[in-house]
Amino acid sequence: MGRLYIVVAFVGAFCITLGAEQQSLGQRSDATPKPRLRWYKGNTHTHTLNSDGDSTPDEVVRWYREHGYQFLVLTDHNFLTSVDGLNALHGADEQFLVIRGEEVSDHFGDKPIHVNGLNVERVVEPQGGKSVVETIQRNVDAVRDARGVPHINHPNFRWAITADELKQVRNNKLFEVFNGHPQVNNQGGGGVPGLEDVWDAILSSGKLLYGIAVDDAHHFKRPWDKSTARPGQGWVMVRADRLSPAAVLEAIERGDFYASTGVGLADYQVDSSSVTITIQEERWSKYRVQFIGKDGRILKEVISNPAVYQFRGNEQYVRAKIIESNGKVAWTQPTLVANRGSNAGSPPLR
Repeated sequence: MGRLYIVVAFVGAFCITLGAEQQSLGQRSDATPKPRLRWYKGNTHTHTLNSDGDSTPDEVVRWYREHGYQFLVLTDHNFLTSVDGLNALHGADEQFLVIRGEEVSDHFGDKPIHVNGLNVERVVEPQGGKSVVETIQRNVDAVRDARGVPHINHPNFRWAITADELKQVRNNKLFEVFNGHPQVNNQGGGGVPGLEDVWDAILSSGKLLYGIAVDDAHHFKRPWDKSTARPGQGWVMVRADRLSPAAVLEAIERGDFYASTGVGLADYQVDSSSVTITIQEERWSKYRVQFIGKDGRILKEVISNPAVYQFRGNEQYVRAKIIESNGKVAWTQPTLVANRGSNAGSPPLR
């Protein structure tokens, strides 16, 4: 029987290896220490009245600052809202940051194709295309050309984008596994899979994709109205060494974050043999953690805290879903597990 090789890509927050933390024999004692990493709470999809929101940029930014966020990306439709004045008024070092962005809003036929551009240098015009895939790809490429980070928005909005179409897109690492708008069909229906099933289908095909949770907030004037696109529905917790656009977006693109609709993690560690998740429990809640692998199979479900999963080597990937007893959820990013011995038929994630 051939040797079993396991290669684990550390893509989650708190991706710690002992070798990186320990000094080697001969290393100088005055070596510059590695930067301290911190958690930053943020939202990457929000609208103002510069497109179809109901509030000014100042009002929108103020809401997020006052509700415990550390960063916010303003993403008006086909409009790049200036953030310089907003940062002068609301920004503070290591406390709060506004990042410029745009929701590049295109279509193919009657299907809306929306791609966010995070920290783009200029307005990105909708690029069009001869198919859903070409339209997405041209807009992703245009965001990259504008030195921004793309993420593909709400695939099930008006049932626009299938899993097969998503997995054909190149040079994109992010999609919305949860969107807080009330009309985006996160759960699927009528024979169309929900976004978690879409995620697993893409991961199982061999393509690496990270899942983001967002508000897609448009309405700040009626916080009691559940039929509106309200703030505070979904966010990301990003692990970075400082609160700057470059540091935050670099961390997101390497998967150093988790997505949430209300569950917080006190700790999240990945090493060569296991994943360990420590939940920041709320007093009156109970929790269960599902470790999920190839084809969306639940590899293990536990109610312990911390929750631990030991790699077996044939999972292809492992991601976790933390479910709170009142319906709140958090999702960790996939940790890649490639078994070259007994699982040669599964494609490596790329």
